[in-house]
Amino acid sequence: MSMWSAVGDPNRRAMLGLLRVRPRTVTELVDELGLSQPGVSKHLRVLKEAGLVSARPEGARRHYRLEPEPLRELEDWLGPFRAFWNASLDALEDHLDARAQEPEPVPSASGPTTESNRRKDPR
Repeated sequence: MSMWSAVGDPNRRAMLGLLRVRPRTVTELVDELGLSQPGVSKHLRVLKEAGLVSARPEGARRHYRLEPEPLRELEDWLGPFRAFWNASLDALEDHLDARAQEPEPVPSASGPTTESNRRKDPR
């Protein structure tokens, strides 16, 4: 499975987030994510096949850790989109700042003009 498909699943993204902090065992991931042990193992297998995690045996347990190198490909691809959104958000901020500097309209002394006020003939 490709790295792109592997990160497409929200449970696998949650696992990557936890593994970003520190290596974890399957049992720890089961407890933290509330998923079944077979489900966690299946997701870890997909992540491992995509090169996103590696496993280090320690006794009867395996400690899974994040492999950052494949994520650089994702970061490289997302970079131009991040620049686009930053520029768009900066333009929105500038527009809102300019609007905030505009003086607010002053209401007329006779009150607001309404449809009923316009229809009255003052003669």
